[in-house]
Amino acid sequence: MLYWLTEFSDGGDFYNLFRYITFRSGGAFFTALIFGFLFGRPLINLLKRKQKNGQPIRDDGPESHILDKAGTPTMGGVLVLGAVSVSTLLWARWDNPYVWVVLGVTLSFGLIGFLDDYSKIRANNNYSGLSGRIRLLLEAIVAVIAAWALTRAHPEALSGQLALPVFKDTLINLGYFFIPFVVIVIVGSANSVNMTDGLDGLAIMPVMIAAGTLGVIAYAVGRVDFTEYLDVHYVPGTGEIFIFSAGLIGGGLGFLWYNAPPAAVFMGDTGSLALGGALGAIAVAIKHEIVLAIVGGLFVVETMSVIIQVLYFKRTGKRVFLMAPIHHHFEKRGWSESQIVIRFWIISLILALVGLATLKVR
Repeated sequence: MLYWLTEFSDGGDFYNLFRYITFRSGGAFFTALIFGFLFGRPLINLLKRKQKNGQPIRDDGPESHILDKAGTPTMGGVLVLGAVSVSTLLWARWDNPYVWVVLGVTLSFGLIGFLDDYSKIRANNNYSGLSGRIRLLLEAIVAVIAAWALTRAHPEALSGQLALPVFKDTLINLGYFFIPFVVIVIVGSANSVNMTDGLDGLAIMPVMIAAGTLGVIAYAVGRVDFTEYLDVHYVPGTGEIFIFSAGLIGGGLGFLWYNAPPAAVFMGDTGSLALGGALGAIAVAIKHEIVLAIVGGLFVVETMSVIIQVLYFKRTGKRVFLMAPIHHHFEKRGWSESQIVIRFWIISLILALVGLATLKVR
């Protein structure tokens, strides 16, 4: 919205700053951060009043969770969603279709997560949320709409194409398979982050790292000069996504202030599904879906640990991991919660650097 202040600019005054994506990204970051600090405590107090027993804790999880985390309110993802929505609407250009698609996916998945959280809290049972089929159906519907919108937003030369990292100018025409592919990316990303969100601060920092990485890539592929230098495909308009990413990071830091161990509030499905969906939508918008699997490698490993555990148990009656997702396996092995969280953060940062390296390695 503030971009329209450039109408008052003569090209060399203060208003001209609003033309620059980097300036508006900084504004989005600090807007979201301040939003998180201002509304974090009031939101937590409200959630505590509304949720008498807090988030239901898995009775088959580590004993420390039942003792230490019982009574902690959930749905804290509302804080991040509020921060990123306000900052994006305030600082991004409203005539940019990518901004609306990414923000729309984020809020839609947040609503699905909210309904799931609400069902669990109302029944005071961690297994009483939306059924898996209904949740996946709703997520798929949102992803299909996003895929259709992105095919309209992308240049004709890129619409329906899959770009490969490292290989120069390599595009694979997915044709009718593009929309199912987008559904897999967005829905898979959302649920992978959801599975990772099991320890205080475990999911939010890797999400911020991934969002920052994808935001930088969005800025790069949205500029002709950068794409010519890096020899990557040019997707005009995606630079505005950097503003959304900056707002997500600011809002994530505001949330982490209250989610740091011991957490005063949990993100819940409201936040994890929304943020995971946002990462998937950004990756599709900037044509870096495969890079998302690298940058978000931690989420992939968490998801694969669950799949492997389930399939192996059904086949043999035995377990590969002491408990899945894999962060619980390390808890069972005696790692402290802070050890797991910080080490997983380090892994996320390393993977982010690898993902960024694909821009230059051609």
